[in-house]
Amino acid sequence: MSRPLSDYEKRKQISVRGLAGVENVSDLKKNFNRHLHFTLVKDRNVQYYYEKDPKRIYYLSLEFYMGRTLQNTMVNLGLQNACDEATYQLGLDMEELQEIEEDAGLGNGGLGAPACFLDSMATLGLAAYGYGIRYEFGIFNQKISGGWQVEEADDWLRYGNPWEKARPEYMIPVHFYGHVDHGPDGTKWIDTQVVLALPYDTPVPGYRNNTVNTMRLWSARGSLFNVGGYIQAVLDRNLAENISRVLYPNDNFFEGKELRLKQEYFVVAATLQDIIRRFKSSKFGSRDPVRTSFDAFPDKVAIQLNDTHPSLAIPELMRVLVDTEKLDWDKAWEITVKTCAYTNHTVLPEALERWPIHLLETLLPRHLEIIYEINQRFLDKVYAMFPGDHDRLRRMSLVEEGSIKRINMAHLCIVGSHAVNGVARIHSDILKKTVFKDFYEFEPHKFQNKTNGITPRRWLVLCNPGLAEVIAERIGEEYISDLDHLKKLLAFVNDEGFIRDVAKVKQENKLKFSAYLEKEYKVKINPNSLFDVQVKRIHEYKRQLLNCLHVITLYNRIKREPNQHFVPRTIMIGGKAAPGYHMAKMIIKLITAIGDIVNNDPVIGDRLKMIFLENYRVSLAEKVIPAADLSEQISTAGTEASGTGNMKFMLNGALTIGTMDGANVEMAEEAGEDNFFIFGMRVEDVEEMDKKGYCAKDYYDRIPELKQVIDQLSSGYFSPKQPQLFKDIVNMLMNHDRFKVFADYEAYIKCQEDVSALYKNTKEWTKKVIINIATSGKFSSDRTIAQYAREIWGVEPTHHKIPAPDDPRE
Repeated sequence: MSRPLSDYEKRKQISVRGLAGVENVSDLKKNFNRHLHFTLVKDRNVQYYYEKDPKRIYYLSLEFYMGRTLQNTMVNLGLQNACDEATYQLGLDMEELQEIEEDAGLGNGGLGAPACFLDSMATLGLAAYGYGIRYEFGIFNQKISGGWQVEEADDWLRYGNPWEKARPEYMIPVHFYGHVDHGPDGTKWIDTQVVLALPYDTPVPGYRNNTVNTMRLWSARGSLFNVGGYIQAVLDRNLAENISRVLYPNDNFFEGKELRLKQEYFVVAATLQDIIRRFKSSKFGSRDPVRTSFDAFPDKVAIQLNDTHPSLAIPELMRVLVDTEKLDWDKAWEITVKTCAYTNHTVLPEALERWPIHLLETLLPRHLEIIYEINQRFLDKVYAMFPGDHDRLRRMSLVEEGSIKRINMAHLCIVGSHAVNGVARIHSDILKKTVFKDFYEFEPHKFQNKTNGITPRRWLVLCNPGLAEVIAERIGEEYISDLDHLKKLLAFVNDEGFIRDVAKVKQENKLKFSAYLEKEYKVKINPNSLFDVQVKRIHEYKRQLLNCLHVITLYNRIKREPNQHFVPRTIMIGGKAAPGYHMAKMIIKLITAIGDIVNNDPVIGDRLKMIFLENYRVSLAEKVIPAADLSEQISTAGTEASGTGNMKFMLNGALTIGTMDGANVEMAEEAGEDNFFIFGMRVEDVEEMDKKGYCAKDYYDRIPELKQVIDQLSSGYFSPKQPQLFKDIVNMLMNHDRFKVFADYEAYIKCQEDVSALYKNTKEWTKKVIINIATSGKFSSDRTIAQYAREIWGVEPTHHKIPAPDDPRE
C-alpha cells in the first residue's frame, strides 16, 4: 500500500497537475487574467483613494487572527462556483485544496474581531488599512500528549504565503535605545539602534463591491547602520529580526517582557511613519510630499487602537509632531487626541498593561519624557476640576508609584484619545462604573459602546453553505451584505418545510463533523446526540470547569440509574492554554481524563461522550460551529468583555446556554429570553457576593451531587494512577475561586435539564433555532463598523460599487 502524500508533495503535485491541465495558451491567459483582475482591482483601489482623498482609517492591532484566505477571497469576489468548476476540470478537489492552506494564526483568539472588522471595512467601502506584525511564528500548534497540552511552533510560512507581497520600497527605520539631547535646535533622540521595518501587504476584498483594501504587516530586518565591526553588525541582525519572530501567546495576562515592548513600539513607529507619508502625498504614484501643514490631519486620518498594545502611538505621534515637524505642544496634542481612539477589551486586572519605567527609560527614553509631560498637564486639569482631591490624582495618574514605578497604558490611551469604547453594552457600563470611573466622571463625552460583531461572509456563507442556501431560498441573498434582512425569517418560524430544511442542514453538518471526529480522534460519535460545544481559550473566568462538573454529574446520574432514559450528549471542549498558565493546563488534563473514563465505560455507551478538540483554530471553528446544537457561554457575569464565538453559534443555528455576561445579554434581548437558556448570577449578584464573601464549602456541604463530584476529583476517580493529580483544581475551587464556579452550579445543572427536555422535541427546538438565526442580524460586524465609522471616525459607510479595472473610466 502506498504511503499518504505529505502536504509538500500534494502542493508539488497540484502545481504540476495544474499546469498539465492547461491545454492551450488561451486557458493559461484566462487563468492569468483572473489573477490579474484581483491585482488590478487592488491597484485601482489605491488609485481611487489617492484621487478621492477620503479620510483614511488605520486599525492598529498586535493581533489579526485571519485563518485561511482562499475560500474567503472566492466568496467575496463571487468566484466560488467558477473556481470549483475550474478545479474540477483539472481533476482536482477544491475542498482538498482548501485544507492544504495554513491558517494565518496571528492572534490568540481573544482579539478575533480585527479579522472580521477588516472584511466589513472593505465591504462598507471605507478607505481602511489594518496594521500589525508579520509574525514568523503565530499562535502555537497544540498537541495533546498523554492528556497534556504540548506546544509546537507554528511555522506557517514554511511553504511561503501566496497572499502577501513584500514592499521593500516602503521599508522604514525604527529606533530604539539611545538618549535624548535637548539643544537650542530642539529635542533630538540620538545614538539609537536602528531596526528596519519591511512591509508585507495582504489584499482584503470587500463583498462583491470591487473594493480591495490592504492589511500591511511589518517584518523586522536587521540594519547595518549600528555601531560596531562589520562581521558583528551582520551577526547582530538576527537579534533585531527577533522582534517579528513570534506572537506572544498570553491572553488576558500581562507579562512585562522587553521583547514584547519592542514589538509594540516597532509596529507603532513604522505605521505612523507610513500614515504620515501617505497623508503628505495625496497624488497617485507620487512619493513627493504635497501637504506641509498638519491642520487637516484629524480630518484625513483616524487611528483606532485595538486594546492598549499599540498605545505608544500616542507619545510617538507627539514625538514626530513636536520634535520632527516642529509643531508646538498644544497644537500637536490637539491633533493627537482628535486622531486617536481606543478600544478596551478586558476588565481583568491582571490583563492591564503596566510597563516598568526602567524598561521605557532604557528602550524609549524620549517617549518616557513625553509621557511624563502628558501626565503633568493632564493632572493639572484634573486638579483644577477637583481641587484638593489628591487621592483622585493618584488614581488617575499615568504613573503608578510602588516598589516598581510603572506607566498605566490604559490611562495613557484614555487621556490621549477622543473616544474610548467597550465591546458590549454591559462591558462598556462596567468600564464607566468601575475600572475607568474617575475618567468617566472627568470626561464623560469620551465613553461609548460598540458591541462586537462577526462577518456573515466567513461565518455563514463560507462555513455553512447549506444553511446559507436554505435562507437564500426563502429571503434572497441581500442578507449577506445586510444581515438585518434575516428578520424576514420570523415569517417562517411555523413553516413546516422551513423547519424541516433547517433541521436537515444541521443534521448533515453533524454527520460531516462526526466523520471528521472519528477520523481525527478515533471516537465513535452518535450523530443523533446533542452536540454540546464550548470552544474558546482555556481560562478560569470562562469556566470550562463548570462544564466539567456538569459532565461528571451526568455521568454519575447514568451510572446510578442505567435503565433511565437520558438524552444522549456529545460534549466537546476546545481551546488553547497560555503556555505558562498552570491552572489552564490542568483544566485541559482534567477534560481529557474525564473523557478517558466516560468514553470507555460500557454502562454509559453512546449516551455520553466527552472530547477535547485539539488545536482549536479558525479552520476548526469553521467545521465545529455549523455542527453545534448547544453553545456554552458560561463565564462569571462581569468578566467576559463581549465574546464573538457566541455570535457565530447563534448565526449557525445553535441555541445558547449562558450567563448574563458580555454580548450574551444583547443576544438574549434580540432573540427573547424564552429562546435562550439563561442561568446564574447577574453582575449585581456577583458584586453582592464579593461584599459579603464567597464560601465554596457552603455549596459543597449543601449540594450532594456537587459533593460527590468534588470527592471523585479528590480521590483520584478520574486519575486512578495519580490520585493526587487534581488536588490543585480541587484546592482552587474550594478555597480561592475568583470566578465562583460552585455558586452557579445548581442553576447550571437545572438549566441543562431544560436543554435536554427541549431537545427531545425536534420541532420546538428547531423553532427556537430559527428565531435565534432570524434575530442575529445585530451581530454583524458590518453594523459594528458602521457605528465606529459614524460615531468615532467621522466617515460615512457606502454600498457604492467602485468601477472594475476593465470598466471604462468616467
